[in-house]
Amino acid sequence: MPTRLPARHETPDIDAAALIAARAADRLLAAALEAGSERWARHLALLPDRLRDDPIPGLRAAARAGRAAFGPKDSIRDALPEAVTEPFLDAIDRLLRLVARWEVHRGE
Repeated sequence: MPTRLPARHETPDIDAAALIAARAADRLLAAALEAGSERWARHLALLPDRLRDDPIPGLRAAARAGRAAFGPKDSIRDALPEAVTEPFLDAIDRLLRLVARWEVHRGE
């Protein structure tokens, strides 16, 4: 019998971190739109809703997609202000750590 995945509200730390990341993604998307950066706006368009609504396994994929915007050669930091990029990066990294910890403990 497959193991039931907990609902997000049953993992309050992950849920709260995902909602913080979603709000940071909203601000980042707004900054991309305001700056006329269509490329980054397209990249970010689905992230806020995914971070708000995806189940825990989907959060990992959403967070990794957000983290991918900070590449070594091509980074969202080059197009948008630090005031919006860094809070998003911090929120995504925290979410990724929490999901990784959840995955490890789930396997016990």
